[in-house]
Amino acid sequence: MTKYLINEDVVDCFVFCTKNPRPILSRLDELKPYPSFFYITITPYGKQIEPYVPPYQDVIFDIQKLSLQLGVQSVGIRYDPIFINQEYTIEKHLYYFEDILSQLQGYTHRCVISFIDLYHKTKRNFPGIREVSLQDQKTIVSAFVGIAKKYQFQIQMCGEPYDFSMYGVSSQSCLNAPLLQDVIGYDVMQPSSKPLRKHCHCFPSRDIGEYNTCPHGCLYCYANENKKKVWQNYHKHDPLSPLLIGHVHKDDIIKEAKQKSYKNRQLSLDI
Repeated sequence: MTKYLINEDVVDCFVFCTKNPRPILSRLDELKPYPSFFYITITPYGKQIEPYVPPYQDVIFDIQKLSLQLGVQSVGIRYDPIFINQEYTIEKHLYYFEDILSQLQGYTHRCVISFIDLYHKTKRNFPGIREVSLQDQKTIVSAFVGIAKKYQFQIQMCGEPYDFSMYGVSSQSCLNAPLLQDVIGYDVMQPSSKPLRKHCHCFPSRDIGEYNTCPHGCLYCYANENKKKVWQNYHKHDPLSPLLIGHVHKDDIIKEAKQKSYKNRQLSLDI
């Protein structure tokens, strides 16, 4: 297991990725003095696909509330993963995407999209799911960009192998230096580290999440093996423990993470 220090010398910003921000809304003050950024994933899939995810209209309300508390620069949305089947057609995606963006105009201007990846766990838990063809991807991206411009959003891709820049999609990563600078109020130094996964160009970060712990039960999830293991781990969580799951035992080996700040604390003058 890995130990992370939480202090201003090594922590520049907290980045949260979630489908349900409501539990943290009343506790945002506890994150201070650290700046925070939230990526909220919002999709229109029903309970048959996302059994325990709140209805997307509820998530929209929570995003609005989060933006009002933290500011527009501290909130972004993700519409992913995108898949196509008999129920969720291209036309339905376009309808729901516009409905979501129309309600969030002015609350955020960042939107990241990506298409479903057929990991082994995904194919096992979501029988019949298929890849989105390149032609269908082009159709969706082109239409999404048009909708985004209408509501003053910038579309960005996440971990996709194809280049959609010809449609006006941002080539920047979903977590990049300009985004962080807007949130923390400082310039950030350019890193020399390599991306964590193929086609990812995000700014260096430390993921402190854990596999097999999310109870949302989404069929397309690549992080959960099965429901039984998830609920076993979920019930092992103790808010008083320094671990996400369970407790530290005397024979556990704890390694300290290598952490560094990328914040440029030198003042500059515009002359």
